[in-house]
Amino acid sequence: MNVGKSGYRVFSANSTTACIELSKKITERLGVDLGKSVVYQASNKETRVDVKESVRGQDIFIIQTIPRDVNTAIMELLIMAYALKTSCAKNIIGVIPYFPYSKQCKMRKRGSIVCKLLASMLAKAGLTHIITMDLHQKEIQGFFGFPVDNLRASPFLIQYIQDEIPDYRNAIIVAKSPSAAKRAQSYSERLRLGLAVIHGEAQCSESDMADGRQSPPLVRSSSGHPGLDLPLMMAKEKPPMTVVGDVGGRIAIIIDDIIDDVESFVAVAELLKERGAYKIYIMATHGLLSADAPRLIEESAIDEVVVTNTVPHEVQKLQCPKIKTVDVSMILAEAIRRTHNGESMAYLFRNITTDD
Repeated sequence: MNVGKSGYRVFSANSTTACIELSKKITERLGVDLGKSVVYQASNKETRVDVKESVRGQDIFIIQTIPRDVNTAIMELLIMAYALKTSCAKNIIGVIPYFPYSKQCKMRKRGSIVCKLLASMLAKAGLTHIITMDLHQKEIQGFFGFPVDNLRASPFLIQYIQDEIPDYRNAIIVAKSPSAAKRAQSYSERLRLGLAVIHGEAQCSESDMADGRQSPPLVRSSSGHPGLDLPLMMAKEKPPMTVVGDVGGRIAIIIDDIIDDVESFVAVAELLKERGAYKIYIMATHGLLSADAPRLIEESAIDEVVVTNTVPHEVQKLQCPKIKTVDVSMILAEAIRRTHNGESMAYLFRNITTDD
């Protein structure tokens, strides 16, 4: 396809080799060349963007994968979007397979909803549409005043299970915590497999973080409110970690959207082994795999960790051969094509329910 006559261009908001790989896969599927731009850090650590070709009156798609330095990646995206806006681009669509700060999407104690702040920053920079994948919470779409297409990686991961896991019919889908049960149930229903849920103290609930309001109050007289007698809220006490469901003699497939720090996954894998599971797989959309994750996976009872290429993790794969990658560039490329042509996105969401 002639890029100049296609009416749209695709740029990468990051010039590093690891992050530009997904962009090249997408443009190859679209039959266009990757837009010419340079994104770099100046000597004073400021991010600079130099767009090398005209974008006037065209649809521009910015692909930004999130490497280790998430804040730099955000600034790269913001500055490139603003540069394209001031260069008279018609529409600026951010293709952000893994949306950063998505776990900070709820008000907790005296914190802030950072995800909503980021949504406002992206809109102010000039973005008019976002294409992403498996948001940590679907309600994040409500933070934006423009369209957000939240694609799903589950068809690719389900196909991997069917093609690459021998005897997957003897498997059972495992939710790492009760909050992940709905996502796991979607997999179990589509694969016609059983469902087990991990319950107990290994579940790291973000709402249980320490807060000043749980500290002992200052000693003061209650004479000012003689009629105020509030009921006492009992403190939570997590039970010992246990498995709800029978995993004995079966393949356990743990389902989640993000795998970052892996200590909780390792603890779940050990429990499943104790309960009789003879193979353990982890399926997740976004493989952040921070800190010592590759080493912990390699030394654990986990047999394989399968993630998509929404986040660069080539270094982690070299450190741990148990990590496998599923390519999702196909659906991202199709979303770009349909967005530019004004076609319906319904085909990409066929058989997807509100619970998925």
